[in-house]
Amino acid sequence: MSVAPTVPELTVVTIMVAFAGVFLICFLKGAFGGGFAIVGIPLLSFVMDPVTAGGLLAPLFVAMDLYALRYWKPNTWSRQDLVLLLPGLVLGIGAGYLLFRFLDHHAIEIVMAFVTLIFVGVWLAGGGGVSIRPRSKPKAVAAGLASGVTTMVAHSGGPPLAMYLLPLGLTKEVYAGTTSMFFTVGNATKAVPWLLLVRPEGADLVLMAICLLAIPTGVGMGWRLHGLLNQRQIFRACYALLSVTALKLLWDGVTGYLG
Repeated sequence: MSVAPTVPELTVVTIMVAFAGVFLICFLKGAFGGGFAIVGIPLLSFVMDPVTAGGLLAPLFVAMDLYALRYWKPNTWSRQDLVLLLPGLVLGIGAGYLLFRFLDHHAIEIVMAFVTLIFVGVWLAGGGGVSIRPRSKPKAVAAGLASGVTTMVAHSGGPPLAMYLLPLGLTKEVYAGTTSMFFTVGNATKAVPWLLLVRPEGADLVLMAICLLAIPTGVGMGWRLHGLLNQRQIFRACYALLSVTALKLLWDGVTGYLG
C-alpha cells in the first residue's frame, strides 16, 4: 500500500530550498560519515510535506552514500563493529516500515529524543571528554535495531549509532568511515520500503535529478572540513549535532501530536 504524496510545485524557490537541504545533508555526510539527515530535512519541509520529502530523499541517500565511498574507503571501516551492527539495522528497518504504516510514529521520535538528550547530558556531566568503554554485543545489536527503526520512520538513525560508537574511542577517520558504511547499507535497504510507501513521479523526479548535482560538492566540502578538525573537535561537533537532532525529533513528535 503506497501513500499518495503531495507533489510539490516545481518553482525556483522549491528547487533552491530542496537543493540547499540536500547539500547540507551531503556536507554532514562528508564531514561526519552521515546519520544526521534530519538536520537538513527542516529546509525541505518549507516546500513539501514530510512524506514527500522522505520519498524524494530515499534514492538520493543511496547516491550520496555511493559517492561518499570515494572518501570513506574500506580502511576507514571498523569491520568488527559493522558485523555486530548491521543485522539489527536491517531488522530495524523492517520493523520501522511496519510502524510507519500501522502505528503513530511520533512516540518513537519523542522517546528517541529524550534518550539522546540524556546521553549528551551524561557526556557533558562527565566533562565532555572521550571515556573509552569496551565493546558490547548486546549494545551493538540494540543500537543497530534502534537505528534501523528511527532511520525508517524519521530519517534519523544517527543517534543510536553514535551512542554506541562514540564511547569506543575510534579515531575520527574510523568513526566517520564506519558510520558512512553503516548508512550505505541502511539507506540502500530502506529505499525499497520508502518507494513502496511513496512513489515519486513527475515533478518529484525532476527535482530529484536536480538535487543530484548537490552531492559531489556537498560531500567533498564536508570531507575537507573533516580534515581540518582534530579528534576532539570532531567528537564535540558530533555531540552538538546529536543535541540538534534530538531537539528536532522532540519538536516533530510533540507537534505531530498537537497537530
